[in-house]
Amino acid sequence: MHVMLTASVTAAQRSAAAGALLACAPLLAQAQSSPFMTGATALQTNILAWLTPIAVILVMALGAMAMANRLSWGWCIGAILGIAIAFGAPQIVIWVRGMFGV
Repeated sequence: MHVMLTASVTAAQRSAAAGALLACAPLLAQAQSSPFMTGATALQTNILAWLTPIAVILVMALGAMAMANRLSWGWCIGAILGIAIAFGAPQIVIWVRGMFGV
């Protein structure tokens, strides 16, 4: 039982295949992430892992100082702003990039 295969591919079929391949090329390029973004994400995760227990200890120390009546409100405001900036940094970057259209 022999099946006769035709090896004739028309120019229209070739151009359609090339067009489909070129249409998928940007999607393939976007699927790869840059080494900078991989490193920056790893650094951000590492810093947040270190800052979490430090922030907890800082809040505990501020509470102990407040109970002993040895606390300036400037320290509390500074600690709250520092924690908010440290843990909200990704959202702040997205917001600033959105403002400038980057």
